[in-house]
Amino acid sequence: MLRTPTGGAGHGTASAEARSMSIGTVLIQLRDEFPEVTISKIRFLEAEGLVEPQRTPSGYRKFSARDVERLAQVLRMQRDHYLPLKVIREHLDALARGEQPALPSPGGQRDLGEGAWENGPGATTAARIGRSELLAAAEVDEDRLAEWESYGLVTPAPDGGYDAETVTVAKLVADLGRFGLEPRHLRAMRASADREAGLVEQVVAPLRRHRNPQTRAHAETMANELAELSVRLHAALVQTSLRSRPH
Repeated sequence: MLRTPTGGAGHGTASAEARSMSIGTVLIQLRDEFPEVTISKIRFLEAEGLVEPQRTPSGYRKFSARDVERLAQVLRMQRDHYLPLKVIREHLDALARGEQPALPSPGGQRDLGEGAWENGPGATTAARIGRSELLAAAEVDEDRLAEWESYGLVTPAPDGGYDAETVTVAKLVADLGRFGLEPRHLRAMRASADREAGLVEQVVAPLRRHRNPQTRAHAETMANELAELSVRLHAALVQTSLRSRPH
């Protein structure tokens, strides 16, 4: 249950400033129900457009009680239904418009080319495609796919199928190849991805070992969010490095 700050008696209608909360206060409000929530998580949800707190002239966030309740709704939908943030945002926006949408199913179909980190636990074991379908999706021949596999860029699942994330990798490797980048050039990216995955695992491993099943489920959501942040950071660093080079 969220705790709502109250003002003293006799103050009448409190000012907007008195009713607003700092991000630290919001964290305290949410942690009763969501003990794993962090300030970084709140900032991430803001960056993803799930909540839009006001800002003071000096740039500090000021959250309303409505903002806090919206954050709680987001966290509940992640925890209880494993829904991607995009679906949660659309659902809450529909509610704000006065609509009564049915709660989406976390197992809905999606394009195999979409990014991996918008999915909840179990998404990577959902739809798989065969080798011929992967060749068609990436528009390459068997020899090229075998070369990618020899460099560890594309790896089939134990059952021999390929999941959505692998399809995305194959398409991107094919696109890079059209610019003259061969699999041997991409080994550094593979190694970097493995290191970043190791960092994510260090963060979420304690939660995955927790006795509370909800906490273990939350670990998967956190892993997806950390993966997305890692990708965004990598892209920003590449752009920064390119801009700093002499032309």
